[in-house]
Amino acid sequence: MTNSLEEAYPNITRWVEAYGWVEIGQDEYSTSFVRALDEGGMVWEGSDDYETLDAAMQALEAGLAEWMKQYE
Repeated sequence: MTNSLEEAYPNITRWVEAYGWVEIGQDEYSTSFVRALDEGGMVWEGSDDYETLDAAMQALEAGLAEWMKQYE
């Protein structure tokens, strides 16, 4: 078991510290449950729903890992 959010989701941590922000929940602009944005707009958008919040966070973690590969 991990001790912190930072350990469990290092790519999400890196994203919010260096690139942009994360939104969780549906809104009037998007039906996705979880998404990552920066000053230019949406860079990653998840599915409309997930079985659990942890599943949504895992999808975000993987999506951001893939996105950040271009900057390594």
